[in-house]
Amino acid sequence: MPLSARLGAHAEALRDAIGTGKPMPPLTENDPDLSVADAYAIQLANVERAVADGRRVIGHKVGLTSRAMQEMLGVDEPDFGVLTDAMLVEDAGTVDVATLIQPRIEAEIGLVLGCDLPGPGVTTADALAAVAFALPAMEIIDSRIADWRITLPDTVADNGSSARVVLGSQRTALDGIDPRLVGVVLSRNGVVAESGAGAAALGNPVRCVAWLANKLAEFGSCLEAGHIVLPGALHRAVNVAAGDVFVAEYSQLGSVRVRFTQATAERMEVAP
Repeated sequence: MPLSARLGAHAEALRDAIGTGKPMPPLTENDPDLSVADAYAIQLANVERAVADGRRVIGHKVGLTSRAMQEMLGVDEPDFGVLTDAMLVEDAGTVDVATLIQPRIEAEIGLVLGCDLPGPGVTTADALAAVAFALPAMEIIDSRIADWRITLPDTVADNGSSARVVLGSQRTALDGIDPRLVGVVLSRNGVVAESGAGAAALGNPVRCVAWLANKLAEFGSCLEAGHIVLPGALHRAVNVAAGDVFVAEYSQLGSVRVRFTQATAERMEVAP
């Protein structure tokens, strides 16, 4: 369904912020009546625009999976964004900070589906059966909203404040592994920056997959075989600067690495 002129203007403003690298005021600042449903409509419109431009959906991210973040934004459930191939960074790859606005990084347990997982009614056990393997991962989040002054509708419209996903190469089946107990240490330039465990993501990362499957059903969509799900951060987000090298080392999943550079070339748009 086409967006109204009001929501279409918001979608265009977010695309412009990504393309120019200039942050924008919160959408809710000038449009306090913007609802979460409106925000998901904006997100979907920009994802459809990206697909029409040749991007390919590779999965989803789940955000606001910690109680602290939910309380901060006054909500009682997570949110989600869509991952495309343009956002993918290989293990030990580089990211130009000039293509981002105000990036932060989080270690997450990447979960790859072995089969479609349509909702509603998906349980954590159903989700566990659908996960083919886990990958060490990091999400680079970025807000197109100035100074991260976000409400829930702002971050939802902004594709869950997602920017890049860095995936490790070691595949690990979850047989015999309790994902709640998988620990991670995130280091920046060889110094420990943060640490956490799988239980930080809604108590169980696989529970986040079940939530996402059921939430997508409300939009007439479903998780697909081969798609990756980032189930939420395992620790506080860490600010990123040019020259930083981050390594996330997991207790049972291996490690993943990314380096940030500062190129002088003209900005290249990556959306979403």
